Amino acid sequence: MAKNIYVGNLSYTVTEDDIREAFGKIGEIQSVRLIKDNVTGRSKGFGFVEMGSDEDADRAIATLNGTMLMDRAINVSEARPQTNKPRPGGGGGMRRPGGGGGKSFGSRGDKGTGRWR
Repeated sequence: MAKNIYVGNLSYTVTEDDIREAFGKIGEIQSVRLIKDNVTGRSKGFGFVEMGSDEDADRAIATLNGTMLMDRAINVSEARPQTNKPRPGGGGGMRRPGGGGGKSFGSRGDKGTGRWR
C-alpha cells in the first residue's frame, strides 16, 4: 500500500475529479476521498489521496504542495495516522448529583448566611 497523502486548504467547491486531474499528472492514483460534513454534505476543505507507489506519493507532495488549485494554495503532505482522541461535546465526564439547573446569583440568597433558599 502506498503512502496516504493529506490535501488541505481546498476550495469548498473542489470535486474528486478536480483532485484526480491535478494528482493524475504526477502518477497513478489509487483513491481520492474528500471529507464532507455529515449534516450538510458540504466539503470540509480537505481530503486524502492514495497514490499507486511511494515514489509517486513523494513526487506529488514535492510537486503540488503550495500550488494553486481553484484559486487556493493547497497544502500537500504525508497523512499522519488517525489518533483516537475523545470527541468534544455531550456525554461522559463527571456529573454532580442533584440534577440539572444552576444557582441564581440574584437576590434569592439569605443575606449574610451564604445559604440558598
